[in-house]
Amino acid sequence: MSPPRERAGSEELLGFTPILARTRAIHSPVAPVAYDCVELIFVRHGSAILLSEFGERPVTVGDVIALGTNTLCGSEPEGSITVTTLYLDRDYVIDQVFWQHSAFLADRWDAQDFADELYSEPAQILRLGEDRVGMLMPWLDELVVLSLDGPSPGRFYRLQALLFAVLDVITPFVRTTPVRRSPTQRKATRPGSYSPRRFAPVQADAQRAAELLHARPDQRWTLHDLAATVHLSPSQLGRVFVDAYGKTPMTYLMTLRAGRLARLLRKTDLPIEQAMRQVGWHSRGHAARMFRQAVGVTPIRYRQLIRARPQFAA
Repeated sequence: MSPPRERAGSEELLGFTPILARTRAIHSPVAPVAYDCVELIFVRHGSAILLSEFGERPVTVGDVIALGTNTLCGSEPEGSITVTTLYLDRDYVIDQVFWQHSAFLADRWDAQDFADELYSEPAQILRLGEDRVGMLMPWLDELVVLSLDGPSPGRFYRLQALLFAVLDVITPFVRTTPVRRSPTQRKATRPGSYSPRRFAPVQADAQRAAELLHARPDQRWTLHDLAATVHLSPSQLGRVFVDAYGKTPMTYLMTLRAGRLARLLRKTDLPIEQAMRQVGWHSRGHAARMFRQAVGVTPIRYRQLIRARPQFAA
């Protein structure tokens, strides 16, 4: 029970779309294999013996197999078995975990750790029953049709809506591990594209500090310099800034620089070291570490990926 192997492209598509759906009939044993995505496998017809981290288990119509990333799984059909599989990009799933539990999480990296603790069983068989899984079939069939021709911005929201409808039905059956979280665990210390905060008026001092960072991200800011500019103590500025933006001023600056550097790497042919200096990073090693924390890859790899990606019409 793994992504179909046709070179028409499921393997390639997994790298470019967060949601992929395929239906297929399996008539012969499938050796255990692991993929770097979350898999939800819905049994539509027939039965099989499943081989994964839980050992050998029978599955039949009405069952859903939930597999975490890099989880080995194989099957031995009893005659034949027909399944629809949803392949979900790991980062996309972590984004959903973050927003679902944003009251307790500081950033995306915190969400990854939280998900690892919450879903501590990487291979599960969910016994939904034939009637409940049958109810999902129209949604699953539409997901397959929408993802057959590869990624399409115009179809994304429909794909996502169908996925969320399916998840709403199956998640109550997923076994989770209680995770203790307290407000003091929400301290944001890493750069990231977002972090939780109240929807409330931003204090003028915090807004002024953010405006200064946006206007001059290349300046060699220290917390003391920034606080003095807005006439606050460093501790006061830190408090009002975290309340307003969900991260400390220096973490906010790192995030801002990473975004500016990403734009330069996308839009210009500047040498990477020159682009780093333009956004305020003068140590190549430090800049590469900060950029990788914020974006997930090094600046060199980011530029390679941008240049290699397909160009879609606007």
